[in-house]
Amino acid sequence: MSITSEKQHKKLNLIITVISIALPLVVAILFGVRLDVQLPFDAHLLPFINAILNGLSAIVLIAALIAVKQKNIKMHSRLIYLAMGISLLFLLLYVFYHIVTDSTSYKGTLGYIYYPLLISHIILAAIQAPLVLFAFLYGYSGQIEKHKKLVKVSYPVWLYVSVTGVICYLMISPYYS
Repeated sequence: MSITSEKQHKKLNLIITVISIALPLVVAILFGVRLDVQLPFDAHLLPFINAILNGLSAIVLIAALIAVKQKNIKMHSRLIYLAMGISLLFLLLYVFYHIVTDSTSYKGTLGYIYYPLLISHIILAAIQAPLVLFAFLYGYSGQIEKHKKLVKVSYPVWLYVSVTGVICYLMISPYYS
């Protein structure tokens, strides 16, 4: 499916720009919200699920790269849709977790590894959305050269965020109370 009109393209461009600005702001605001909710399960199961989603996202991204290298554009597109869906589910669960729980402090001896990894993960996660959404828009609208150029940045960022999400989880998970 491709976008044929310039008007449609401009509208989607505006939507992506609004999402790219609003998303980090909304997430930051929601971090200040606390809900006292009695969950029917241990809330610390959510970071485990999110680590699985991050790992799954990384695997799907690698599969999408393989598909496009094999010139299987249809499979590549399907895998990117899947990776975007996984990332959206991750985001929703991530925000929900932070709304219903207090932050967990890292108490390990590898803080010199954990904190730089976490900080780079957070910063790149914040810029990931516009990179991925614009790369998607270019691919969707048939602007393949623009798509390829942006993917050279967006793909490694998305993959890095997915992989470091798993690593950060593995490092902090022993300290969940």
